[in-house]
Amino acid sequence: MNPIFDRAAQLLSQSTMQRLANARVIIFGVGGVGSWCAESLVRTGIGHLTIVDFDIVDVTNVNRQAMATSSTIGQVKVQAMRDRLLDINPQADIQAIQAAYTAASADTFRLETYDYIVDAIDSLQHKAHLILHATRLPRHIRFISSMGAALKLDPTQVTAAEFWKVKGCPLARALRNRFKRTKTYPAHKFTAVYSPEPPQPIAVKGSLVQVTACFGFTIASIIIRDLAQQYKEC
Repeated sequence: MNPIFDRAAQLLSQSTMQRLANARVIIFGVGGVGSWCAESLVRTGIGHLTIVDFDIVDVTNVNRQAMATSSTIGQVKVQAMRDRLLDINPQADIQAIQAAYTAASADTFRLETYDYIVDAIDSLQHKAHLILHATRLPRHIRFISSMGAALKLDPTQVTAAEFWKVKGCPLARALRNRFKRTKTYPAHKFTAVYSPEPPQPIAVKGSLVQVTACFGFTIASIIIRDLAQQYKEC
């Protein structure tokens, strides 16, 4: 076993570390939530990770995204993130795809080949499509969705629940309204990470790394605990 995972193995067991090394995870969106989820997974021993994002690193990303620094501004996000992850664990299999998840591109990602699918997409339209798509896959493929992390100040309120039980999140409410309006619903229940903290009453979508990273770490924790057989699905 790679010695960088010694402390993780002491807590999780060798058999769990082997499951982590074999697991295949795909993350859609490597912004303030997805980038920290990716880093947490790789630091804990996930062996196969695909990261998907169409964007480049902007100066406004530096306050909350793992790969965003003064030296990576202007770089392709997924490439900058892949470089960072391989610097953490050069043996990891990291696939970087510069693309957006859309209805037109959905089938190109071959979601049926993954063990875990993480939704950290900002766009309501594309997020809704991914939820519908992912929940129609076989149930053993776990799907976890991040709700809205913007306009929040308190990371201690970040938690997880079954999507239809999420309270106090405008994004979850908008998604549920969309599903009801279109009469298209997720095929099964899934876990959503969210914060019930009331959004700050400002117009812009301000966000803080203390909160967005907690969203990403919580998603990573769900995956890791599931592989350790210590997580009960919401």
